[in-house]
Amino acid sequence: MIALFRLLAWQELRRHAGRSLVAAAAVMLGVALAFAVHLINASALQEFTRATRAAGGQPDVQLRARQGGLPEESYALVAAAPQVARAAPVLEVTTSASRDTEASDAAGDSAPNAMQAVDAASVRLRVVGADALALASMAPGLMPRLAPGADRLALFAPATLFLNAAAAQALGLPLGAAAEQQLLQLQVGVQRVPVRVAGSVAAGGGPLAVMDIGAAQDLFGRGGELSRIDVLLRPGASRAELERHLAALPGWPGGILVAEPADSAAQVDQLSRAYRVNLTVLALVALFTGAFLVYSVLALAVARRAPQLALLAVLGATPRQRLLLVLSQAAGLGVAGSAAGIALGAALAALALRVLGGDLGGGYFTGVQPALQWSTAAALLYGALGLIAALAGGWWPALAARRIAPAPTLKSVGLMQSRPARAGLGAALVLASGGLALLPPLWGIPLAAYVSVGVLLVGGIALLPWLVQGVLALAMPLARRGPLWLLVLARAQRMRASAAVAVGGVVAALSLAVALTVMVGSFRTSVDQWLSAVLPAPLYLRAAGSPAGDDAAVFTPDFVQAAAQLPEVERVQPQRVSSVQPDPALPAVALLARPLSPQPAQALPLVGAALPVPDGQIGVYVSEAIVDLYGVRPGQVWPALSEGFGPLDVVGQARAATFFIAGVWRDYVRQHGAIAMDSGDYQRLTGDARASDLALWPAPDADEAAVRAAVLALARSELGAQAGTLEFTSSGQIRQRSLELFDRSFAVTYWLQAVAIGIGLFGVAASFGAQVLARRKEFGLLAHLGLTRAQILAVVAGEGAAWTAVGALAGTLLGLAVAVVLVHVVNPQSFHWTMELRVPVGRLAALAAAVMAAGTVTAWVAGRAAVGRDAVLAVREDW
Repeated sequence: MIALFRLLAWQELRRHAGRSLVAAAAVMLGVALAFAVHLINASALQEFTRATRAAGGQPDVQLRARQGGLPEESYALVAAAPQVARAAPVLEVTTSASRDTEASDAAGDSAPNAMQAVDAASVRLRVVGADALALASMAPGLMPRLAPGADRLALFAPATLFLNAAAAQALGLPLGAAAEQQLLQLQVGVQRVPVRVAGSVAAGGGPLAVMDIGAAQDLFGRGGELSRIDVLLRPGASRAELERHLAALPGWPGGILVAEPADSAAQVDQLSRAYRVNLTVLALVALFTGAFLVYSVLALAVARRAPQLALLAVLGATPRQRLLLVLSQAAGLGVAGSAAGIALGAALAALALRVLGGDLGGGYFTGVQPALQWSTAAALLYGALGLIAALAGGWWPALAARRIAPAPTLKSVGLMQSRPARAGLGAALVLASGGLALLPPLWGIPLAAYVSVGVLLVGGIALLPWLVQGVLALAMPLARRGPLWLLVLARAQRMRASAAVAVGGVVAALSLAVALTVMVGSFRTSVDQWLSAVLPAPLYLRAAGSPAGDDAAVFTPDFVQAAAQLPEVERVQPQRVSSVQPDPALPAVALLARPLSPQPAQALPLVGAALPVPDGQIGVYVSEAIVDLYGVRPGQVWPALSEGFGPLDVVGQARAATFFIAGVWRDYVRQHGAIAMDSGDYQRLTGDARASDLALWPAPDADEAAVRAAVLALARSELGAQAGTLEFTSSGQIRQRSLELFDRSFAVTYWLQAVAIGIGLFGVAASFGAQVLARRKEFGLLAHLGLTRAQILAVVAGEGAAWTAVGALAGTLLGLAVAVVLVHVVNPQSFHWTMELRVPVGRLAALAAAVMAAGTVTAWVAGRAAVGRDAVLAVREDW
């Protein structure tokens, strides 16, 4: 009997290969996308960790300042600590580098094997200044290796670099070339400074250069400043002991973190976790749709084969064996789809890593070029997910096969009749989804909200028979128009359970497509409005190629003042971008210093009104991410920021400040949080008046071109030929570029929507095809009663139109409900920013109309095969 069941299951899958292929393809697509996202992110994170370890060496602990740099005097205190076996000072600067083409050409004239300049484009370069004598024991990957012909003292020479392979490749320099042939220009402020490459380092990762720390301090104007101190502890010593010892020193400054090197990789993992989970859940959309298609295919198969199953029961098949027969078919679809999905996912991941890199638009692994890291455990996990989805889709048809009554079923014809519509279970699931959406996130991930979305979709689809009955009951007055209308509406309403089976897949696909359309549209509209608020000036100026943060502070107060006095310029607003780390367990947050008084609401997109700042305190405005991550609220004093903020240029003399949270603002760029404060307060606390970029307003009688020319002329008078490193950008260009990046980042969602709806429509076609083939006797009887072939096809198409209309209505309503959860729950819990819900009515109406039209045409095409058969033979057929 077991062998017979296996044979029957295999023959059923072969006989209806088209419908089975659609269901297996949906499972395959879901598994492939989810597995590909996992491989891409896991490979990128592993490569980032390896690159961080190679560039940072293998110290036991690292000391960093919470804000700004470390004073050089602190190095002596750390090196003298009894817990420290060895300490090494490090200065890190991120800048841009380019080939010195003129010098390279000149060198090529005198050297027979010189490499000619191939590319003068700028490359973002991470420069590490270190003590060469300590690198062998602290960071072997950063130990310089001299090029042929280089002086032995080049390790300590000024303006001399040692490049890793990624930097040499990006700049078009051969690592084995003679030292006198490798010439670069580094950007220092708004100037280009010539440097020489004297060798290489073995560190992997993105473009990186190593030089002597004293030479780096002189080159970048960072005398007396360090980025970090790497420490090797003595045997038996711990980080906690070192922290206690340093804190007890009379000259030890506050605001210094003692952390392990692995903490940075852990912070990136935590920061990108929500992004990775959201991508994975988005990829599982197709898998969710696949479960409904498996349900649709098997439910119709059970309905069509009910007499066969009843005969098997008469021959001795138990209810459990009939249930296992259907589940074995579902398992076959799941295994085939999962196996193909794993192979396709690995291929997609390899292609994406080669073409797009490892960030997939998230920006968390910039500069990392990872190779594919295969994971057998992950492959088995996502393969198991595909199998579970298929078994879940086949469970209810299997229960129906188990409950078949042999005697009545053998006497019946056609499909099984619908049961009365019961809305209790569906309504309970919808209510439960609302309660789940109110739960807080777990480990920073909106797991309850994701479960809420799934429960809401299942509950909504469970309500489909009730919705079909109710909506078509309202349409029954149309039956007065003629017998064909009566036949269409009466049968469509009576077979409501079959309708739920037929359109369940397209309802799931359409609801998720509607939800994503509303969410992406709301986000894009909010980003556009936010850009208008944060880009008030027509023109912006910054140093070309310079990174964000303290390294981008290149404009001196004298230059800013001179630019403001130009007759072509009406107003200049400087902004300083820095960073601060209020909590050692969380990544550093951006610190923006710009003029905010006396109207902060005009300078920031505030959420709510700004609060008055008490006397003696400094007002700061935090982004929504700060509120969620740090648990602070407007009207509170933030002691952690007071502890972490302060200049450390003089050991033990950091200035104390009390920060008052005066408001919350929206920031769609920095997921880990941002703090805005008035530039006057920042300059008074730090003594640093440099600016990272300038916002320029042209005078009433001047245009943007005149402003550009005037500022460039000013720069040439002060900087000479180096003025070409300045970059002008209009607010319109920034907005256009930002929205283009937004659309490119969310292009995958539109593709997933199209694929999900396409698979859902294939499911509709499979469902209608099975139903009309099972209704050959009914069509034959209608033909004997006088209906023409065109009229019978009109009845079939009318039923399809009625069912897909109800499905489009249900999918749209469910999609709007899911969109509310995505916009107001998932998005704030994942990325810590809010947005306004925007419903694109026209686009949703077009989407629903397209689904209705496709469903109607699909039903008509499926009906042609059955209607074309001989009516007399169909009526005389006996099973």
